[in-house]
Amino acid sequence: MIMLKTFSKTEPYFCCLSLIMNKRLITAIVLVLLAACNNKEDKTTTTNAPETDNTPAIINFSVMNVFPHDTTSFTEGFLVHDGQLYESTGHVEEVPSTRSLFGIVDLKTGKIQPKVELDKTKYFGEGIVFLNGKVYQLTYKTKIGFVYDAKTFKKIGEFTFPSAEGWGMTTDGTYLIMSDGTSNINYLDPNTFKLIKVLGVTDNNGPASNINELEIINNYIYANQYTTNYILKIDASSGKVVGRIDFRTLDSEARNKYPEAKEMNGIAYDSVAKKVYVTGKLWPNIYEVKFSY
Repeated sequence: MIMLKTFSKTEPYFCCLSLIMNKRLITAIVLVLLAACNNKEDKTTTTNAPETDNTPAIINFSVMNVFPHDTTSFTEGFLVHDGQLYESTGHVEEVPSTRSLFGIVDLKTGKIQPKVELDKTKYFGEGIVFLNGKVYQLTYKTKIGFVYDAKTFKKIGEFTFPSAEGWGMTTDGTYLIMSDGTSNINYLDPNTFKLIKVLGVTDNNGPASNINELEIINNYIYANQYTTNYILKIDASSGKVVGRIDFRTLDSEARNKYPEAKEMNGIAYDSVAKKVYVTGKLWPNIYEVKFSY
């Protein structure tokens, strides 16, 4: 005998409703899981690599000695040769006592013992450098350079250069290396004066302009940046500024001592004694400083 189960009017409804709710619950769970997976993928794909800090390193310094400097010396070039400190200067009409000359600096008095003096009505003296028994000197806007015998300081030649202006000068032992007030450093052949290469100087903000007086220390180019108190440490192979020395304390001291003092300019390295000297235009002092090269 077969027994048939009978349903009330409500049983089929609840059965179907239970089935529908179960399906909806399963669907909701599936959607939540999919959303979680998608969020995980988004986090993975939107993760950014850490930014590289290209800001030049801050190089600290200390003052080892302070020497007098002639406040009529409008400094354009500064270097050590054969153990003696040389300075080249320019003449500015606003300061009648200034002259366009170069010579040996007496560290006891700060005075320059002139070796060569230019006609200040024609030429504004700029950077100098010694190379292969000769002295090379730049002038500001005349596009003319002069060559002298390094022993007698007699003029033995002239040259022109491709830049509109002549500013700082140094050498790596092979080339004449000059700045022209832009962000470029130019390498010239010392015999033909042809432009061999141009090194563009850049920092984290782009081209670093106003490159001025130059010095090479341990294969890095150190450059005064005109109108600032910075000396930049430049990678000679890439032109990248890898360090910066802020001499604002020395600038403030110079201006407090002599209010007519102008911009910082001048860095000289004694590779034998391992000493560095810095000064500025019309500054009352030359400073021997020490910092990590």
